[in-house]
Amino acid sequence: MTTAQELVTKLDAKPARPETFPAMLLAWKPQIEAALPRHLSADRMSRIALTCFRTTPKLGDCEPLSVFAAVIQAAQLGLEPGLNGRAYIIPYKTTAVFVPGWKGLVELANRSGRASVWTGAVFEGDSFDWGNGSKPRIDHRPGDEFDPAKLTHAYAVGWVKGAEWPVIEVWSRAKIEKHRDRYNRVGRSHYSFEHPEMYARKVVLLQVLKYLPSTPELEAAIVLNDQAEIGEQRITLEDAIKGEYSPIPEPSPAQPTPSAEAPPSSAAAATGGDRIGLTVDAAIARINAMTDAETMGLWADDLPPEIKTDMLFKTAYVERNSALRESQGKRGKR
Repeated sequence: MTTAQELVTKLDAKPARPETFPAMLLAWKPQIEAALPRHLSADRMSRIALTCFRTTPKLGDCEPLSVFAAVIQAAQLGLEPGLNGRAYIIPYKTTAVFVPGWKGLVELANRSGRASVWTGAVFEGDSFDWGNGSKPRIDHRPGDEFDPAKLTHAYAVGWVKGAEWPVIEVWSRAKIEKHRDRYNRVGRSHYSFEHPEMYARKVVLLQVLKYLPSTPELEAAIVLNDQAEIGEQRITLEDAIKGEYSPIPEPSPAQPTPSAEAPPSSAAAATGGDRIGLTVDAAIARINAMTDAETMGLWADDLPPEIKTDMLFKTAYVERNSALRESQGKRGKR
């Protein structure tokens, strides 16, 4: 079987390297087939990739190898881009990135057989009511409206096999946009402006997925999504072929790391400050000291993937979140 390094060497070989993406697909079809999972054919993936390329003109401005790497990422996760919203190949300036859609994340979560998950969008005129706490529920009767500009809420529901109650998450449009603006580093190029409903559904879905059983494929998709969110999906062709998607932790440009002499601000101290170098045990101690579920969720969103995906941390997070929400629900009834 062709190794990743051998495949990259062949793709970089001179002087026969194709200069355009369509030519690349045609010339490297055998190498594409060597990198794909067995249940997908090179012919089908090539046709899908060409369709994406031709229906998104700005992909023509991207480095062909980045488009090719995005195709490989989609194929290895078994999510065909451009079909029914499972995944997208989106141009960011001169780089193409793979972005899983909410349908793709639902498919990956449901593949495990240990949980089921779904998501919904609420529009003006819909009948919608929900409640959290010890007995979470959502009642939604859609109306005739489906204009993205009239979206009011998005929600997700997850049900672990054998569980008595579901895990739910409901966000208003204002909260969704606030979340987007907090992490968006690419301005109007962010895919949420072109696909607002897809983004809204996916944001709440990602919150629910924190509490559900996971798989390597789902974890990889979440890492790739997180990287795309902040415009830092710097995946090389070799990374894509090997399936190595773990990001390199680094300080956020929007939040410069304070100098060694400077004391942490009160806001940083309240939420834990810099998360780089944080251990799992320290992260668990931080969430157990928090008194608000939403603040805890926002703080945990910025944790490195190796902590967020740690089973001990996930278990502690679920338990603390449930306790806080139940406590807040009781206070609200007084």
